[in-house]
Amino acid sequence: MAFHLKGLSNAEAVALYESYFEPMNKPKIVAYLKPTCGWSQGVRAIMRKYDLPFEDRDIINDPAQRHEMIEKSGQMLSPCVEINGAMLPDISGDEVEAYLLANKLISPNERAPDAPTNQPCAHEMPQAPQSLQFRR
Repeated sequence: MAFHLKGLSNAEAVALYESYFEPMNKPKIVAYLKPTCGWSQGVRAIMRKYDLPFEDRDIINDPAQRHEMIEKSGQMLSPCVEINGAMLPDISGDEVEAYLLANKLISPNERAPDAPTNQPCAHEMPQAPQSLQFRR
């Protein structure tokens, strides 16, 4: 199918394009996140990578949001992400992306996320082992 756009205004060209290609509906996303946690930053990075609007619920500074997360997810670990009513508890950015792709809620893109998507909070990072010194 060919489009002949010559002589059309921008608005007319967009209307013609949209009449043939329906834009993908964006999923409704509520993310229960910590302000600075590595896992939470990974979820945010995936939302930015795909330009997905989402509600960012702060579970550290708003006890009501933490309570709601626990009630909905049945557990206390975060992040938890609710997508179109399906709760994904204790999930990484990588896992959120895989869920969205598997359920055809997004199309793959080649953009790199702007933050690590599968990294723990800084205080949970493994520490380098202390060197052992043996005496003879």
